[in-house]
Amino acid sequence: MAKDVVEALVEGGKASAAPPLGPALGPMGVNIGKVVSDINKKTEAFKGMQVPVKIHIDKETKEYEITVGTPPAAALIKKEAGVEKGAANPKIEKVADLKIVQIIKVAKMKEDSLLGKNLKQKVKEVIGTCQSMGMLVEGVPAHDAIDMVNAGKFDKEITSGKTELTAEELKALEVERKRLQEELKARREEWLNHAKQIVAGMTGKTTGEIKAKLAEAGIPQMIVQEVMPSAAPAAEGTAGAAAAGAKSTTPAAAVSKSPAGGKAPAKK
Repeated sequence: MAKDVVEALVEGGKASAAPPLGPALGPMGVNIGKVVSDINKKTEAFKGMQVPVKIHIDKETKEYEITVGTPPAAALIKKEAGVEKGAANPKIEKVADLKIVQIIKVAKMKEDSLLGKNLKQKVKEVIGTCQSMGMLVEGVPAHDAIDMVNAGKFDKEITSGKTELTAEELKALEVERKRLQEELKARREEWLNHAKQIVAGMTGKTTGEIKAKLAEAGIPQMIVQEVMPSAAPAAEGTAGAAAAGAKSTTPAAAVSKSPAGGKAPAKK
């Protein structure tokens, strides 16, 4: 017999019999309290996050199966890191540092949707996502952390299954996160001031010349967009082409000249 499906969005570990879940389960004849308890067990790792759940119910036998959707790996990484967004330029900006235990936690939470054949491979997939977000792992760039995983550096942690940090470890990570944020803020100010000096010294130069100079100085693209003058002149060839185009729109009859090269006499 086909099963009925109840879908709901619940807060991880805090589902209740209140609407919308309770009223939807009522007509199914299942033990609502037990279903809610099972949902909370399955979603406990997602505390503080909204999680989609599906309850597949056989109305004849009252048996049910709960499946839990998971947020994207990037969202889970940001939650573990305690930041709202990743780096705008992950190659040169680092916004947070994660412990391998946190990486393992995300890998376990996303294990059904990751491609790795075992937990070690899935851990490397999560670290790869950290790479694109400007996240350090165990104090080193993500690509170096992957090399450490390959070398067996974290085999003990991966085998142990530990996914939670101690209060002391969490406190240390928070201190490191704040240090990285302050460092990033200071570096951005340096880039911004340097970029403004470059632009100020290139008054009258074309947009292309200014952008080339900023790129040569290693100024990030987001800073380039912020400091570019809105009325920088176009390249000479472009301006000439535009001027030629403007002239070509003038009717030929309006520029008629006399054989002597003067203006044609006005018609009476």
